[in-house]
Amino acid sequence: MTVRLQPLTRAKVASLGDVGAAWVASLPQTLDALSRAWGLTLGRPLPGGSASYVVAARTVTGESRVLKVAIPDRALVGEARVLAAARGQGYARLHAHDPDRHALLLESLGRSLEQTPMPVEAKLAALVDTLQEAWRVPLSTVPEAPPGDDRASVLRRLVLELDTRLGHPTRPNVLARACEYAERRAAAHDPGRCVVAHGDPHPANLLRRPHAGWALVDPEGVRADPTYDLGVALRDWTGQLAGDARAVLDGYCDLLADSSGLDRQAIWEWGFLERVSTGLYVCSFGAHTVGRRFLDSAEALV
Repeated sequence: MTVRLQPLTRAKVASLGDVGAAWVASLPQTLDALSRAWGLTLGRPLPGGSASYVVAARTVTGESRVLKVAIPDRALVGEARVLAAARGQGYARLHAHDPDRHALLLESLGRSLEQTPMPVEAKLAALVDTLQEAWRVPLSTVPEAPPGDDRASVLRRLVLELDTRLGHPTRPNVLARACEYAERRAAAHDPGRCVVAHGDPHPANLLRRPHAGWALVDPEGVRADPTYDLGVALRDWTGQLAGDARAVLDGYCDLLADSSGLDRQAIWEWGFLERVSTGLYVCSFGAHTVGRRFLDSAEALV
């Protein structure tokens, strides 16, 4: 069996060195074992899965499924827990989980929001609507983070650590603004307002259901204020930010706030913090062209 990984997945696997190379070498055997255990016939690899191998599959009774196998540094236990608790509400339905092989068997969905020709405003509305369903997952599904490990504090530490390790690719004014926003979000952290946030609801992680509606995939499953997820939804529009980037993104932020009824400034601050942290994270495993786009767009916003 020939295994072809997506570009970001290849970069992440390469960054793992020998461990990543061993995972790639053993992947055909892993897929064969999962196919036998779950009675699957595998089809073509699917786009997406930046930290996993994703392939179409069919059961012995002819039902379409998706098989996902995570790379070595990405366990799927938390993701499986969220998907199981959601029972298909706002999320792809989980059919099976193999924790030893870090594999999930999921319902088959259609094309992603990223691949769907729609105005940005309609895409943002679809993200908000689906997130509001997904936030109904019981909070008990996700363990509470210890003091000082709220999402904003974790992201602030990540930004500072990666910026130092990568030789300070972040402009000082961008870094200062990201830290300022992280401190403000950390100070505003209220456990009573938290939901089970998806953690990374970008357009490639929202897929069309076969008949109607949308479903999220690849949840990180973190306790966070819901404005955090909307900040992530604001993060991924670098291609639309030519010209007056601030004015364009202001309009998108207004739409997210108005359609969700949540705090606009919080959404903006989360979105900027995520733009910087994502740029640095992507650069950290060698995808500098993609990462630089996030960092450059952040600079345009200050």
